[in-house]
Amino acid sequence: MDCRPGCAACCIAPSISSPMPGLPNGKQAGVPCPHLDEALRCRLFGRPERPAVCSSLRPEPAMCGSDREHALHFLQTLETATAAGPTRGRPVSAT
Repeated sequence: MDCRPGCAACCIAPSISSPMPGLPNGKQAGVPCPHLDEALRCRLFGRPERPAVCSSLRPEPAMCGSDREHALHFLQTLETATAAGPTRGRPVSAT
């Protein structure tokens, strides 16, 4: 399965704990990655600076569903279920 153009749910909903350019502590869940371009495509795609967690997350029908809203909801639910500490259970914005 290929990524849906204009989606970027996997670059918004999950938290990323590993460092990346400009974000030495990663990014919070629900915050769009600053490496998204205007078309919501990753500027780090294929580069060694791209976090391993990003490279390992592959689009699949269960996660992506039929639209961007499904993907955001799926990943927000997964993020909430796997969050540790004070962020557990906090809603994630779909901006």
